Amino acid sequence: MRASDKAYAMLREDIVEWRLPPGTVLGEVEQSQRLGVSRTPLREALARLTADGLTAPHNGRGVVVTPISPETVLALFELRQALECQAASLAAVRGRPEIFRGLRSDFQEAAARLDADPGEDPARRGYYALVARLDAGIDEAAANPYLAQALVNVRLHLARVRRLAKDNPARLRETAGEHATIAAAIASGDPALAAAATKVHLHKSLEHFTTVNHP
Repeated sequence: MRASDKAYAMLREDIVEWRLPPGTVLGEVEQSQRLGVSRTPLREALARLTADGLTAPHNGRGVVVTPISPETVLALFELRQALECQAASLAAVRGRPEIFRGLRSDFQEAAARLDADPGEDPARRGYYALVARLDAGIDEAAANPYLAQALVNVRLHLARVRRLAKDNPARLRETAGEHATIAAAIASGDPALAAAATKVHLHKSLEHFTTVNHP
C-alpha cells in the first residue's frame, strides 16, 4: 500500500469513528509524525479527505475536520433518498429475487439476535455487516456504476452521522425490520414498492436522528 493510501485510510477511519471529531485541525507536521509518513504523501491524503468533504482548508495550516449540523444531515438525507430509492427500484427490476429473499431472512434473524442480546457489541457488529451486504447487493443488482459511486460518498458521511445518532437497541431492532421489508420488496420485483420501503426507512432514520439530537 502506498504511503498516501495508508495515511488516507487511517485518517478517514479516525474521522468516521470520531477519534478526530469535527473541528479538529490536522496539521501537516503533527499528522506526518503521528502516522509515520512524510509530508508529501500526507498532503495527498489530506487532499483526498477534502475532496470527500470530511475536511476543509484551514487558514493555510493543514485542514480541519468538517462539522456535522442538523442542516448538513438533512441535506445528506435529501440526497440519500434520491439515490437509494432509485437504486432499490433498479434492483427490483434487475436483481435476482433469491438473493434478496435470503437477505430478508438474514435481517429477520438479526432482529431476533438483537432482541436476545440488546446492546451487545457482537450483535451490533453483525447487524452493520449485514447492512453492508444489503448495500452491496443493491449496488450490484442496480448495475449502474455512476449511481454506485455516488452512494460510496454518501455512505461514508452516513457512517460518521451514525455515531452522532446514538443508536439504541430498540431502534436497531426497528431498522432490522425495515431492512427486511426493503429486501422483500426488491425480491418481489416491484420497483415502486422497493422505493417506497426505502423511503419509509429513511424517513424513520432521519426522525430518530432529529429526536435524539433535538429532544
